Amino acid sequence: MQFNDTKTFDQKTHGSTFDTLIKYAVAPRPICFASTIDKAGNVNLSPFSYFNFMSTTPPICVFSPLTRMRDGKDKHTLENIREVPEVVINIVNYDMVQQTSLSSTEYPKGVDEFEKSGFSATPSKHIRPPRVAESPVQLECKVRDVITFAEAGGSGNLVIAEVVAMHIKSHLLDEDDHIDQAGLDLVARLGGNWYCRVTADNLFEVPKPLRKMGIGVDQLPEDIRNSAILTGNQLGLLANIEALPEKDDSIVHDEHTLSLLTMWKDDPVQLRNELQRHAAKLLDEGDIDLAWQVLLLH
Repeated sequence: MQFNDTKTFDQKTHGSTFDTLIKYAVAPRPICFASTIDKAGNVNLSPFSYFNFMSTTPPICVFSPLTRMRDGKDKHTLENIREVPEVVINIVNYDMVQQTSLSSTEYPKGVDEFEKSGFSATPSKHIRPPRVAESPVQLECKVRDVITFAEAGGSGNLVIAEVVAMHIKSHLLDEDDHIDQAGLDLVARLGGNWYCRVTADNLFEVPKPLRKMGIGVDQLPEDIRNSAILTGNQLGLLANIEALPEKDDSIVHDEHTLSLLTMWKDDPVQLRNELQRHAAKLLDEGDIDLAWQVLLLH
């Protein structure tokens, strides 16, 4: 593993540059598409990318409407929540991302963003704000608290919302009520005008660490641990085992491995490198057991 030089940005020194760069670096961010209502019944709909799921018991989502930079005033979403502490968090997918962006326009108080953005409002079951019917997942929430970080333009206001009900499009659920991750077709916010889309082509799985205990990278054999070929991701896969495996020559019988053993039998350094390249390919293909056996040949 190699480390490149870095350039440091201090928040106090670099100011606006720091503020811009961090939005590119801390990403992708899921989008909270919040529908709220005031005491008079005026509905507001607005997206926020400072958003995430924070607790299972109780189920808590948090998001942060920033105070307006130009005048230091609260956004309509926050004003509504202070009057009626309820919110629907409508999850955003690719089919609705352009309309969602349109709804972020700073329309005057009382303008219905459902109408402006072309979304359909549907009643909630437990709270007053309506849901966005087009959203694949809608979370009805009751607001527990709002924490204001500072009294200044651009300051965050952390909304702590407890999820009391969720609505999921039926076609996204199988017979066991497991959600189709690829079918959600989620989008997330990056820096500037950039977004990303979660499709089947860019999804991948990471095996969870063992419930007992993985040996860790520090316990890998030295020539593997200090390899210039194997990446950090690949070392992480190899180290997620309870004990080093036993060598089993009978497992390795593919033509490529046998050709490497023959070709480089008189050059142990090159043999090690070629076996590690082959193991790296096997790891990328998800065959961890065979990758280990290839590495143990050296």
